Amino acid sequence: MLEKTYPVTHSDAEWRRLLTPEQYYVMRSHGTEAPGSCALLAEKRPGRFTCAGCDTPLFETKLKFESGTGWPSFNDPIEGSVENTVDRSQGMIRTEVHCATCGSHLGHVFPDGPPPTHQRYCINGVAMNFAADPA
Repeated sequence: MLEKTYPVTHSDAEWRRLLTPEQYYVMRSHGTEAPGSCALLAEKRPGRFTCAGCDTPLFETKLKFESGTGWPSFNDPIEGSVENTVDRSQGMIRTEVHCATCGSHLGHVFPDGPPPTHQRYCINGVAMNFAADPA
């Protein structure tokens, strides 16, 4: 993980206890879930997607779009909820997205999204929970 101290921190043993093995792999080991494998990909109800590691609100449904990639995609995060770092793994340079509260890896952002931002926050669904707006 990054050398930064986050507002929410846990030991490695605590993270392993709090997260499922797949969540730990994605969020703490910078892994990627299989495309199309997460139920949140089809989630369209009004609400917010939150970090599975600390419950920080990350994205709103109104900024979610179908990118055809197999991962939930968003135009923009909720202000201040995520941070970006340079990811030089996999033989390429990408922009990693991680939770600003606990530092967990969420996915990557690419400059090929739709207007108005032209951003595609490509996020592992297993790294998020969903909370529907009250009816």
